[in-house]
This record gives sequence, structure tokens and C-alpha cells, in this order.
Amino acid sequence: MPELIAPTVRLRTAWLEAHEEWGPGVHEDGFGLMSCDEVDSSAGFAAWVARLAAESPPARPLQARRTSCMYRWIVEDDRVLGGIALRHGKDVVPETGHIGYGIRPSARRRGLATWALGRMLDEARVLGMDRVLLMCAIDNIASATTIEGHGGVLEGVRDTELGAVRRYWIEIR
Repeated sequence: MPELIAPTVRLRTAWLEAHEEWGPGVHEDGFGLMSCDEVDSSAGFAAWVARLAAESPPARPLQARRTSCMYRWIVEDDRVLGGIALRHGKDVVPETGHIGYGIRPSARRRGLATWALGRMLDEARVLGMDRVLLMCAIDNIASATTIEGHGGVLEGVRDTELGAVRRYWIEIR
């Protein structure tokens, strides 16, 4: 049975295996990994996990263009299957959405994204959010189906730095 857990150094090896399976690129949404993060060394990985933890409290004042974010890993039997993030605030949300997620290739087609998104929508409700914005690449039919399955209404398609994306709103009240 999968579970959502806060990022932890305990699962460093399992996370690195998932990261290696994905290969290079920006397709690991939900992990909060930035180009400046160095995760190959134990110290770098610990610093990254500490940064994610520091960004998690919703009321914490953050640097310019940063927002509070709840990061969770999708884990089963100590194997990292994916990640999901709930961004609260308004500074980067128009560019990234409130919720972003990714499932490692070998764990796809099991309903994990649908399950994890449902859990994060519950968290958004607890935080008092009325609706959330989600985005996916225009050709990512699996994510579009997942979002629509949770009531996502297509606002439209926009061009971004990473290509065209579908923009969906989900009402959660």
C-alpha cells in the first residue's frame, strides 16, 4: 500500500534510484528539485531535504519569488515511486500551478497519481483553499485524465518556457 511521506534522508538510495530511472530533465515535478541542488553526495542530499522541510510551513516568510510548499514522496515498501507538491501562496503559482506531481516510469499506470492527487486535494482543503490550479504538458494525456478525473476544468492552453501546457482548475470546497 503506498503512502505519502515527507522527504527524508533515510530514503536517499531509493530516491536516487527513482531519479536515475527518470534520467535528466525537468519531468520530476513534485520533488522541488532545482538546478542548484546537489543530491549526489550525502551532504548535498541532506541540504536539499532540509530546504524542502524549511519551505513546508504555510506561514513561513520566504525569499522573493518563493512560496510555501508541502512536498511529499509517494513511497511503497521503502521504494520512492514519485513525488507531489502542494504550493500555497501566489508568487509562483501562475507559472507552476498549486499542485505538481510525477510518477517514475516503472510505477506508472497503477493509479498512483490519481491516489496522490486526491490526498493533496484533501490537504488543500485543510489549508482553506477554495480551488487549485494544475498544469500538464499538452501531450501528457495521462496527467490530463488524472486531473479531469478529480474534477479539473480546462481553462485553456498556454505557452511556457517548457512548452505548451494545459491549465486546469479544480474546485475543492
